Amino acid sequence: MNPKIIFWESDALAFVGLPKILQEKYNFDIYAVIDITDKQKKFFQKQEIIKFSKIWYFHDHISKTAHKPNTGYLKSVEKKYKINIPLLISNERFFNKWNVYYKFSSDEKLSILEQECKLFEKILDEVKPDFLITGMTTLHHQHLFYEICKARGIKVLMLRQSFFIGKQILSSEFHSIGNAKSNDKFHFNSMEDAQNYFKTRPYRPWLGSKSDYLKAILKFLVLSNTNIKTHYTYYGRTKFSVLIRTIVSTIKKRFRESFMNKNLIRDIKNTKPLIYFPLQEEPERGLLIQAPNYTDQIEVITNIVKSLPDGYELYVKEHPGSVFREWRSVSDYKKIMKLPKVRLVHPSVKSKDMIEKSSLVIAISSTTGLEAAFYNTPSIIFADLDYSILPSVHKIESITELPSAIKSSLKKEVKLSDLNYYINLIEANSLELDYDAINLDFMHSFHYGGNLADVEIPIDKMQSFLEKHRNLFEKLAAEFVKRIQNY
Repeated sequence: MNPKIIFWESDALAFVGLPKILQEKYNFDIYAVIDITDKQKKFFQKQEIIKFSKIWYFHDHISKTAHKPNTGYLKSVEKKYKINIPLLISNERFFNKWNVYYKFSSDEKLSILEQECKLFEKILDEVKPDFLITGMTTLHHQHLFYEICKARGIKVLMLRQSFFIGKQILSSEFHSIGNAKSNDKFHFNSMEDAQNYFKTRPYRPWLGSKSDYLKAILKFLVLSNTNIKTHYTYYGRTKFSVLIRTIVSTIKKRFRESFMNKNLIRDIKNTKPLIYFPLQEEPERGLLIQAPNYTDQIEVITNIVKSLPDGYELYVKEHPGSVFREWRSVSDYKKIMKLPKVRLVHPSVKSKDMIEKSSLVIAISSTTGLEAAFYNTPSIIFADLDYSILPSVHKIESITELPSAIKSSLKKEVKLSDLNYYINLIEANSLELDYDAINLDFMHSFHYGGNLADVEIPIDKMQSFLEKHRNLFEKLAAEFVKRIQNY
């Protein structure tokens, strides 16, 4: 009997190619929970590319309500599935400070979670799926579904980008590598060899051109927006409020850039030994989902400062990607700069240059901790990440550990044999598959370079897209089938 597979589908509709092949070649029983906009929904309602056994359109089941949330039910869900619902709520970007369009009340947040939990339990009770196939969980409701599935014993197959572009990892956890044993494909003879391997990671710009951006704005202005009434992620997003926000954001960005250019250091002339802390973009899943207890980066920095050994300074560097989040507020930069023993570094300074001058790297959940190992520098991290298996990496369990963790980590050395083991483990458990390239092509083909999600997807255009990438989807499907058969 073929397994029942339930997909989580979202804006990255390039994922449509996988269930198509799984159904065509392997005749799997396919279900889907679909988290998309109203205009994208029309594609699924009309398409015959995939014959889903049943579809649930997520936002059709979540609405504003005047009813008081059933907190007793939510507590029972927490207990049953070992899920921290208050933490999920507090770290949802649409419920948080980053949402400038709509302020949710406490009852609204709890009501949304109640509706989500009831929907997910109903779906799983009805389907009784054997597998959940999903990409990386980004918003709280997708992560909630993932956690409930795991708690119910449903096998999860999560496709995610490894820290090395072009290598995809298929595992049951977003922080694990997989089950395959390490091989001996790679053997670095020197740290320089390892660094050269790390340097081969290509950089891929995710955003479209200025032309794409302008086209997206014009399209946005002429299209109707029904999501504002049906999707809580769109509440308050009138055309006027979005345009005003865009103008304000541009002004803020320029003002903040001016402040950084005048006040942040670019030339690292350290007279004292330094510890390096890279800021992460906000909001991002690396903080909100992977490190939910450490989302206040200024608080983390403050605790690091309190834990610094005598004679050390902390160098904090802004993330260059924060430009897409209009940078941080000037008040945040000033708070960091006022802390004793702290120097704030300009985002234009290369991370490699900071690492090479550092005795230790402390990162919350970024790749910098991994990069540090390739430059013979130990690190401390605050989240479960696949590279935390390296002996030179200390994963913090509690902020109270910091003083002792810093003291012990400063004595650690990176062993070449450990890097060899880690890289070979990645090679043994990853797919040589440039899946990100497909997503980029999809965004440029349908979403104006990723600038506008709420657009209709022509069926014939989607068919052409899937055919263009058919070989890759077939390769991906074969890997999923291997994992399914192994189970």
